[in-house]
Amino acid sequence: MTDRLPPGQILTTKWPVLHYGLVPRVDTATWSFTVDGLVERPLTLTYDELLTLPRTTVRCDIHCVTTWSRFDNAFEGVAVRLLLERAQVKPAARFCLVSAEQGFTTNLSLNDLDRPENLVAFKHDGEWLTPEHGGPARLLVPHLYFWKSAKWVRGLTVLDENVPGFWEQNGYHMRGDPWTEERYGGRGLTQHDINRLRNASKRGA
Repeated sequence: MTDRLPPGQILTTKWPVLHYGLVPRVDTATWSFTVDGLVERPLTLTYDELLTLPRTTVRCDIHCVTTWSRFDNAFEGVAVRLLLERAQVKPAARFCLVSAEQGFTTNLSLNDLDRPENLVAFKHDGEWLTPEHGGPARLLVPHLYFWKSAKWVRGLTVLDENVPGFWEQNGYHMRGDPWTEERYGGRGLTQHDINRLRNASKRGA
């Protein structure tokens, strides 16, 4: 077991529900997912269109920054790599700012995002994701701490600069590797920092 459990983590068979703010109630009739920024072909998909794309099932372990880990999860969804390929990422791109409901964001390098095991997931262990666990769709990036697998995901903005997301602005690590315990990254950002980086993300779009 120790070769699967990162340092500082505790194994659980439960799936704790942790998030900031209220659980959004999302209408899939109006829901959409976008891929924009440094791409040749910006992409917008409705929920029904997402469900018609080829599906992938990934079995993985998940690790929360709050120290719990859960083994052998089966997530089903659409491969992030497929979406990036359809949008045709430009050569200058290096990073991505993930957007979700209620203005939540998180950042990833393209090296961490563009992996075959990463999904826009809508099922877990054969069941549709509940709102408490990120339904109708959440990002899955299982090799990093689970806050990077944003619940209620709505889009990917591809950038040439690493723009910190919500938790990263408030002191969480910019990457979040559980095997090296990248939980926290130092000071939170000032409003000046946030404004500068927001402007950078707008230029990327």
